[in-house]
Amino acid sequence: MAENKVKFGVKNVHFALLIEGPNDSISFGTPVAFPGAVSLSVEPVGETNNFRADNTNYYVSVSNNGYEGTYEVAEIPIEFRTQVLGDVLSSDGILTESNTVKPKRFALMYEFDGDIKANRHVLYNCTATRPTDNSETTGESIEPVTSELTFTATALPNGVVKRRTTSETSDAIYDEWYDAVYLPVPTP
Repeated sequence: MAENKVKFGVKNVHFALLIEGPNDSISFGTPVAFPGAVSLSVEPVGETNNFRADNTNYYVSVSNNGYEGTYEVAEIPIEFRTQVLGDVLSSDGILTESNTVKPKRFALMYEFDGDIKANRHVLYNCTATRPTDNSETTGESIEPVTSELTFTATALPNGVVKRRTTSETSDAIYDEWYDAVYLPVPTP
């Protein structure tokens, strides 16, 4: 199958809580839809170091320190605020943010459309900051205002930061991408 020549659009954003088990084992909760995607930007983090010898770059090392990202969304869902950011929803319907709560880590799943088939992605070890919260007065027309969430994605204990589908991905894996966070069975 041919690869995409271009990518465009973002959709099907989901999050799944990262669960730490005994002996540094990692699993994930069931993915939850994070609708309203406006834009998603994922920038690599790392350094390139040059060792100079013989009047040239004798050795070049590159580090992969994951990604920093920004997700612009129509509205941050209550599920994300309570499950990841640690806000508390009381029985009287009031959402409370506290400065003593630490956000939980999660996987972020999403897809970019392509000219042939959408590529699906998962960032495994994400931490989010509190989202922006703003609005503006209405004029002659009503323009929706978005929220912006910044996050970092770093490596799992096994070194994996991110995975994505390709044209070689089986239909079974592709079709079940949002049913559970993709964690392949290690091969010996």
